[in-house]
Amino acid sequence: MATVKTAISLEDSLFKEVESLAKKMKVSRSRLFALALEEFLRRHQNQQLLEQLNAAYDDAPDPEEEALLRAARHSYQRLVNDAVSSTSRRS
Repeated sequence: MATVKTAISLEDSLFKEVESLAKKMKVSRSRLFALALEEFLRRHQNQQLLEQLNAAYDDAPDPEEEALLRAARHSYQRLVNDAVSSTSRRS
């Protein structure tokens, strides 16, 4: 895989933290930056996917679906009321 060199500007305190972590991980600063960017991009892609999924499932029921839901609730309520009525008549 081809590599490209780039230059970035960092605050001194951040640079020192990067330098310290790279030493602890026994990787170069370049490798640490590459790992950090890979993780950032993966999180960004996951966030975009989550937003797309939420948008796909966020739609409200259309009028036809609403009518079916109302009819189903009405039928369920009637069944429950009939069951309660028949139970109380037996007692």
